Amino acid sequence: MKLLGTNTSPYVRKVRLVLLEKNIPHEYVVDPPREPGSLVVRVNPLGRIPALILDDGFCVFDSTVIADYADTLNDDPILIPRTDPEARLRVKRWEALADGIMDSAIVARNESIRPNEKQDATILGLHNRAISNALEYASELLSTNAWCEGDDITLADLALASALIYLDLRQAERDWRGTHANLAGWFARISARPSVQATLT
Repeated sequence: MKLLGTNTSPYVRKVRLVLLEKNIPHEYVVDPPREPGSLVVRVNPLGRIPALILDDGFCVFDSTVIADYADTLNDDPILIPRTDPEARLRVKRWEALADGIMDSAIVARNESIRPNEKQDATILGLHNRAISNALEYASELLSTNAWCEGDDITLADLALASALIYLDLRQAERDWRGTHANLAGWFARISARPSVQATLT
């Protein structure tokens, strides 16, 4: 299978982490959709990344759908609980929280690079508050736990790590580590994993 994406996309990183943690053979291809000749726009009608092309040519798109599919391909590890509906719900809620951080960070980034006179302070304020509120919620939810859900790594951890990496990239001035020491400690541990390191190079 072939994964199309870019190195800066937090949604692509989330999918890459899932594939890497589960040791699923794949080819990762940097393919910005805006570039002339991009394969993305030919295989995904939405023209967005990530896009996962299976060996038979079938294209899977949207990071949540790809992550769900990839987790069914083997059981080592199981990243989305299969037998406990409540645990599954909690993991998927973590993913939604992390994706929401990514969503707002992208909107804020796009607004901030517009000429100053065209920037909408209301939009910036709305999305930056959403990020702050989500980080506060994540910090309280994580508490002193080693993992977001249960006793081992899940999609929740991979999604949250992807969101925080993107904040470091696009909002380096945001001192989320100073504000949420438990998130900082958790992030330091998960960042040392080979899968995360592989997506940072």
